[in-house]
Amino acid sequence: MKVIDMIDEEMEEALNDQINAELYSAYIYLSMASEFASRSLDGFEAWMHSQFIEEINHGMRLYQYVNSRGGRVELDEIEKPKVEWDSPLEVFKDTYEHEQYVTDRINELADLAEEKNDRATLQMLQWFIDEQVEEEESAEEILDKLEMIGDDYRGLMMLDEELGQRPMASVFPVKLGEEE
Repeated sequence: MKVIDMIDEEMEEALNDQINAELYSAYIYLSMASEFASRSLDGFEAWMHSQFIEEINHGMRLYQYVNSRGGRVELDEIEKPKVEWDSPLEVFKDTYEHEQYVTDRINELADLAEEKNDRATLQMLQWFIDEQVEEEESAEEILDKLEMIGDDYRGLMMLDEELGQRPMASVFPVKLGEEE
């Protein structure tokens, strides 16, 4: 018989909240993908669609973790995301700000895990901490390029082509302990 190291109730609740936040993030990125589809910016759309899949995978990574620790996943309502932006630049300003918000949430989870002396959760969250560094860097890089491009439609088309080269994220989440 397998003995499960039960997760602390407060930690479980916080992780459940983060699962919902990750699914909301996916919803935001799918809405952004739709914005780019409406503008015929296929590369931007593909980039955001990949973000959507990554966020679903992040939620599933947390889902698997809570279950592996003997916890119970409780899903909540997902808020309707914003559906219109004035420009690709505005979309990426929102993207960068959202990634900073998610980073703050992950850091708060790590702080709680430290407070609870929950080394297993802290170890699991290290993957998310590293991931958020990459997420912010990627969003900021695109934001910087869009600011340089300004109103130059040729530059926008070149960036659209570049973003379309991003490999599509896998639609199946990895198992705990595996790399994405």
